[in-house]
Amino acid sequence: MQEGLPAHNELLPHLFRQEYAKMTAVLCRHFGLKHIEIAEDIASETFLKASEHWAINGIPNNPTAWLYTVAKNKTKDYFKHIAVFETQIKQALKSGEIDSEQGFEFSHQHLADSQLAMIFAVCNPTNSTESQICLALQILCGFSVEEITNAFLTKTETIKKRLHRARTNLRNDDFQIKALSETEIKLRLDTVLKTLYLLFNEGYFSKTNNQVIRKELCSEAVRLALFLTENPLTDTPQTNALLALMCFQSSRLEARTNDKGETILFDKQDKTLWDKSLIEKGNYYFVNACSGNELSKYHLEAGIAYWHTTSTDENKWQHILELYNQLILMEYSPVTAMNRTFAFAKVHGCEKAIPEAEKLNLTESNYYHELLGYLYADNDIDKAIDHYEQAIKLTKSKTEKQTLTKEIERLNKKKSNG
Repeated sequence: MQEGLPAHNELLPHLFRQEYAKMTAVLCRHFGLKHIEIAEDIASETFLKASEHWAINGIPNNPTAWLYTVAKNKTKDYFKHIAVFETQIKQALKSGEIDSEQGFEFSHQHLADSQLAMIFAVCNPTNSTESQICLALQILCGFSVEEITNAFLTKTETIKKRLHRARTNLRNDDFQIKALSETEIKLRLDTVLKTLYLLFNEGYFSKTNNQVIRKELCSEAVRLALFLTENPLTDTPQTNALLALMCFQSSRLEARTNDKGETILFDKQDKTLWDKSLIEKGNYYFVNACSGNELSKYHLEAGIAYWHTTSTDENKWQHILELYNQLILMEYSPVTAMNRTFAFAKVHGCEKAIPEAEKLNLTESNYYHELLGYLYADNDIDKAIDHYEQAIKLTKSKTEKQTLTKEIERLNKKKSNG
């Protein structure tokens, strides 16, 4: 047993998030997508065995290697279970759909190759774009239904139906993880990039598990985007722009929360905590992204993130506002509209930004009320407090409620002293 490791009930959830999707991807490559449930069952049983074994015997010296060894052994055992083999798998095996256990491995390169192959296989035009992304987030990224619902800002039942239809279509169409043609890769790349974008955002602006930031999701999105830049067929300006955006955003992760997990607003962040090496990497990929004439939403968002990391230019908020103006015309979203209003306030002042915010009328959004609370804070404390209180009622995050409550306390103190 390795000393210094957290208790198994703390370590396992972390490993589950980090390794379950990778394990499933390799197993699906082995079994074929038609039998995805088999792959998911083996991966789930592996973690169940870990929870039981580690509770009694302690955490092994190399927990990750232990998990993959168990998964590999369970896969071999699966083929030895004659009843299941004869009744469900034999015909598929004869037809070459499922590989034999020869060459089955969990090497780093095999994990990387399998995940990329998996995401491109799932992002197939047989399903709608939304369904492709939902399924990729669930299978490849290990997202729960709740997390996917948050990413799409839609209802839980809608997501469940999309996932069910998408899985049914994959089974009926007999999909397998295989090498794709250049044309197929190009046709699916936009959906793959959108999936990685949503994966990163769920980490950077998390709405689940009472966490404001989930760094492991951000790291996973960066890792997969980096793989795409290393392949000539997927090393496109859009891919580089997305990776640049992720690097710029990731550079500020350590400064975005305090030791209690509460959000620190951009203006109050300790800039010495920003990761300069990630900013430099962001600059590198941003230059690569601008090598042609292509302009995507990722280019504009990367540009906005770039200016956020630049503290020397006096006109940086003007640059940011101009980029938001372009972005909102290219792809409108409520979040973009609210972020644009914040930038507008930085350029023209909070008082002028209030009408811009109020005409958005996003009264069911806690972020909308947080924005108005911020804008009213210096002009009308009572209104600011009212909006912060509405934001508290609308948010599900315990950490966010604590942050907003502190802001209300600050304003009340300011009011009583004034």
